[in-house]
Amino acid sequence: MSSLQVAKVLNNNVIIARHPQHGEVVVIGKGIGFNRRNKDSIPASAAEKMFILTKPEEQEQYKQLVPHIDEKLIEAMNDIILNAAKSSEAPLNEHIHIALTDHIAFAIKRHAQGLYIHNPFLYETREMYPEEYEMAEYAVRTIRDKLGVDLGQEEIGFIALHFHGALTNQHISEVRKHSELIADLVHTVEQQMDYAIPKDTLDYSRLLTHLRFALERIRRGEAVNETSSLDGLLKREYPETYSLAWKLTKIMEQRLKKPVYPAEAGYLTIHLERLMQRKGQNEQM
Repeated sequence: MSSLQVAKVLNNNVIIARHPQHGEVVVIGKGIGFNRRNKDSIPASAAEKMFILTKPEEQEQYKQLVPHIDEKLIEAMNDIILNAAKSSEAPLNEHIHIALTDHIAFAIKRHAQGLYIHNPFLYETREMYPEEYEMAEYAVRTIRDKLGVDLGQEEIGFIALHFHGALTNQHISEVRKHSELIADLVHTVEQQMDYAIPKDTLDYSRLLTHLRFALERIRRGEAVNETSSLDGLLKREYPETYSLAWKLTKIMEQRLKKPVYPAEAGYLTIHLERLMQRKGQNEQM
């Protein structure tokens, strides 16, 4: 990339510039606007420490957001998103700059007012998205260190969902629905089995992982190999867990509004049966 030309300085950390390929862009970077004047050039060597919003709709939303955000927070967000970008091989959707900055600004405001929101699927988020959870932990530490505000552990889960959405190009509302659905499926399993699965066990982690990958396959419309002979065997041998597996697939189908391959019930039955056996072992102890 050749150099950028400053068009307007919004504050010390945000400028509007002219990009050789994208035309007018919004550039975010620590100290990027400090002592800059119109038509100054910014060398390509600075690119590693700045973000360029190229989509017009993202640029407009960010321009509207900037006047309402503490400049210390913008500087902190640069560190947070830079850390996330370096931590992941997948690129971050540039909407993360608007969505996460707005989210954290509101979380800080709630904190100041003494308003706290319970995160009902914090543990599930940590288990399903460990990479994003680490990014979110870094974010909460950075906010605490730079702004003196401790948003707490529950907020880590919400921030992790934002990172997951940015890495998978899903809107945060879709990511939240996905996490809520998994939490509801786990609750259904526990209710039907009359078994509170210990959350710090491999069994719980395996169940979450299985459900997560099943939902991802369904969301993508990915075909699952049919196992009609195995399906019949599972239905005869494990009627209770097979029935529960079918119930779970119907919940997935209804909530995702996508068809679920019958083979998913078979794979799920195998997993649930192992869980049922573990329940029996625990009850005998």
